[in-house]
Amino acid sequence: MSQSNIRFPKKFMWGASTSAHQVEGGQHNQWTVWELDNAKSLAARAPYHYEDLDSWSRVREQATTPSNYVSGRAVDHYNRYADDFDLLTQLNLNTFRFSIEWSRVEPEQGKWDAAAIEHYRDYLKALEARNITPVVTLFHFTLPVWFSELGGFEKRRNVKYFQNYVEKIITELGQHMKYIVTINEPEVYAAQSYHEGNWPPQRRSRWLTWRVLENQIAAHAQASRFIRTKSRKYQVSMAYSVSHVYAGDDALLSRWYARVFDELANHYVLRRSMRHNTYIGLNYYFSDRIYGYRVHNPNDELSDLGWDMQPQDIRYVLEDLSDRYNKPILITENGLADAEDESRQWWLTETIRAMHRARENGVNLLGYLHWSLLDNFEWDKGFWPKFGLVSVNRNTQERTIRPSARGYARVVSSVTKE
Repeated sequence: MSQSNIRFPKKFMWGASTSAHQVEGGQHNQWTVWELDNAKSLAARAPYHYEDLDSWSRVREQATTPSNYVSGRAVDHYNRYADDFDLLTQLNLNTFRFSIEWSRVEPEQGKWDAAAIEHYRDYLKALEARNITPVVTLFHFTLPVWFSELGGFEKRRNVKYFQNYVEKIITELGQHMKYIVTINEPEVYAAQSYHEGNWPPQRRSRWLTWRVLENQIAAHAQASRFIRTKSRKYQVSMAYSVSHVYAGDDALLSRWYARVFDELANHYVLRRSMRHNTYIGLNYYFSDRIYGYRVHNPNDELSDLGWDMQPQDIRYVLEDLSDRYNKPILITENGLADAEDESRQWWLTETIRAMHRARENGVNLLGYLHWSLLDNFEWDKGFWPKFGLVSVNRNTQERTIRPSARGYARVVSSVTKE
C-alpha cells in the first residue's frame, strides 16, 4: 500500500501523550516517596534485569546509577509546558493527552490547592489558544500520600475520595475538556503493584490484585456517571492496555490458552466497565504469541526495552475491539523505547498503515496519540528508556525534535485528506 492511498478525516485526532509524574517534575506523591527508598536497590538490580538487552552497553552507566530512579524535576514540563505545546504545533499535531496530578490539587485530604488548580486552568487555556484538543487523564498511577496511607484502591470505601477529586476537577476545569480518561491501565497498575510487586506498595497478593482491579472499575463507573450527568458533551473512557494475542501453531493447547489469555488479560476489565464508556481508550505496545501455555514472541525486532515490536498488529486489536463493543476507539498510547531513533519512523509508518486498514474494515477510529511527546521518567526503569518524539537533555532541559517526529509530521500532513 502506498502512502498516497492512505486517507484520514480532517477532524482526525493526531497527537502525543504524557503523564504528569513522568514529565512535570517537583512531585510529592506515593511514587516519589517510594523512589527515594528504592533507588539504590533498583540500580543494583539493573544488570540482572537488563544486561541481556541489545541496548545494555549504551544504557549501563545510567541504569546502574541510583539518581536515574528518582524523578526529581523530571523534564520540567510543569514550567515549560507552553514551549512544549509549541512543539506540538511544529509537528502538525492537534491533540495532546496529559494527566492532572491528584497530589498537587489535593495535597492533604479535603484541602484543595487553588494555585495548582489555576495552573491546570492556564495549561488547558494554553492548549485552547493553539487549537489543540486536550485528552485529560485523572489517574495515571500516582496517588496522594494521604490516600495511599489510607490503603489507596485496596479498599472500596476509599473510592469516595477519588470521586471527590473527580467532582472537584470537573467542576473547576470541566469547561475546558471534552475527552476524559478516568483511569490509565487499571490492569497494569493492579498487576505491577500487587501481583508482580514491582511498583509501590509492592504487596504481592492475588486477593489484593483482584480487589484493586475491582475498586478501580467501581471508581470509573462512579466517575463516569457524575461526568456524564454534568454534560453530554463529555466523552469518557479508561485507557486499556490491550495486546494482540494469537496462537503460534494449530495445537489445541495453544489455541485454547490464547483464548483464555486474551479474555483474562485484555477483556476482563473492558467487559466489566464498557457500559460506562462513550469511547474506548486503547494503549497498544506489543503482541503476545502463544505456544502451549507460554508467551513466546518472534523477537525479530526489539525495542530498547526488549519488547517484541509488531506495530502492524494494532489492526487486529482495533478490529476485535470494534466488533466486540461497537464503540469509537481513540489510540491513547502507542510507541517504543528507541534512544537512537532507529525504528520509530518504521513503527509509525506501519502503525498508520494498520490504522488505515482497520478504518477500511469499518473501525470508527477517532485518533492516534503517540507515546510520548517527550523523553520521560519511565516508572521503575527511570530515565534511560527513551520514548519521546522529542529528546530532552536533562542537564540543560534542551528539547530536540527527533527525525522520526518530523517524519510523523509530514505523514500527518499528507494523509489527512477526507
